[in-house]
Amino acid sequence: MAGTGSLTDVSDESTAESTATHPTATLITVCIGMFMLMLDMTIVAAALADIQSSLDASLSGLQWVVDAYTLPVAALLLTAATLGDRLGRRRLYIAGMAIFTIASLGCALAGDIVTLNIVRAVQGVGAALLFGVSLPLVAAAFPDPMKRAKAIGLYGAVMASATAAGPLVGGALVTAIGWEWIFLINVPIGIVAVALAYRYVTESRSDSAAPPDWAGTGLLTLALLPGVLALIQGNEWGWSSARVIALGATSIAGLFAFVAWELHAAHPMLDLRLIVRPSFAANALAAFAGAGTLVAATNFLALYFINTLGHDPFQAGLRALPLTLSALVVAPPIAVLHDRLPARWSLPTSMAVVATGLWLCTGADASTTWTHYIAGSILGGAGLGAVTVIASQSALSFVEVERAGMATGAVNTARQIGIVVGVAGLGAVFSHAVATEAGAGLASLTVGTMTVAVPDEQAGMITEALSSGAGQRVIEFVPDQFSAAVPALSQLARGATAQGLDAVMATSSAIAAAATIAVFVLLRIRRR
Repeated sequence: MAGTGSLTDVSDESTAESTATHPTATLITVCIGMFMLMLDMTIVAAALADIQSSLDASLSGLQWVVDAYTLPVAALLLTAATLGDRLGRRRLYIAGMAIFTIASLGCALAGDIVTLNIVRAVQGVGAALLFGVSLPLVAAAFPDPMKRAKAIGLYGAVMASATAAGPLVGGALVTAIGWEWIFLINVPIGIVAVALAYRYVTESRSDSAAPPDWAGTGLLTLALLPGVLALIQGNEWGWSSARVIALGATSIAGLFAFVAWELHAAHPMLDLRLIVRPSFAANALAAFAGAGTLVAATNFLALYFINTLGHDPFQAGLRALPLTLSALVVAPPIAVLHDRLPARWSLPTSMAVVATGLWLCTGADASTTWTHYIAGSILGGAGLGAVTVIASQSALSFVEVERAGMATGAVNTARQIGIVVGVAGLGAVFSHAVATEAGAGLASLTVGTMTVAVPDEQAGMITEALSSGAGQRVIEFVPDQFSAAVPALSQLARGATAQGLDAVMATSSAIAAAATIAVFVLLRIRRR
């Protein structure tokens, strides 16, 4: 059976190719890699506005900057873990880090948005390999249960710290030396990590590892990629267009084919008997919904802070701290108290906190400032930190010991799929809301007491730019003869973008609330 490797019996597995064991060095090496990966997931939000300006990217292009990286992680995570079990986790770690590092350099050198997104996908492949083998490497290096628990605790703390630091580090780099450096910073760190892994990390593998489920991996990709493409391009191509309908149908067919294959495969990448357990499904759903709402929405919030409110990337990173720090502060005590907090109450409560935080972020208009989002960010971040810990730890309590790797891998995969689908779907919501508001505003634009007739060509350019998240940068599309209308257009841009972000937050809150109810119900269904 494929999986992410059981963490409970890894000390009994065969090891080879290394002359000595260096557990501390192994932990440091793995933590370096995970810090880079988690940093890369949140650091890019601070650079989206500058990438858009530098590479003349549309909103769909920016959505792919996030999803081109996350989609390979979601599709390959479980298979990467199985591959590490068979070929050697150290070997896969070095390969993944090399791919990630080279792709990071390629991202920095990309001259257009298409090239950037292609290389981001390659970077995501490297990230999937690293995600799949990192935790089993730590477990193999610390066979003593007490030492292993401490090592995994440090591993989790590093991941949380990197996630929290991402917007601030990214903002500082973009403001000081340019967006390319959010990728270039990975290169020297990656080289050091490869050297450390080659020198100090002991090889480990499983004698009983199942073969990789390549067919399942391909079918999962087929289920995800066309659907995400349809969501991202739907506003541009038309939701009833043949292309969007065909992509949606292909995605649904891919999903059914994936389920059918996994049910009958000798060594499935995901044992669907786990998913049909209501208690386990609740944890996977919470991970999916938390990432697909709050995490996905933060990308649009960062774009709004920079392009509409006029903050530089570093200032935008500072304004993201209420969310990231609250998640960082809440997660450790929740992890410690997990056994005393029944999941049937703590998990839906945490999801409800996420939904409430998102709801507090609604109500924006043209006069809204960043302080409007402080309370919602703190509450939402606290809920997300709790959901992340509870979903991951509770998933293990519902499965047998030998399925521990499968369980954690499934929850992590659900989380990555949530980000992929959330960024794509919320982008469609944002674009539609902004276009509707901008179209109505341009049709009735006034300067003083005079109505301004904006030519159709300029109106279309302004609406398209606003729908892409350009915010106040839309003023560059205003011809000189309409300079008197710039203040009115600036106010329109701010109001339309606020309306788009408001739609994102309201939609996210509704989805999180629905997920709260579903999780609550699922955790109360007794398995027959």
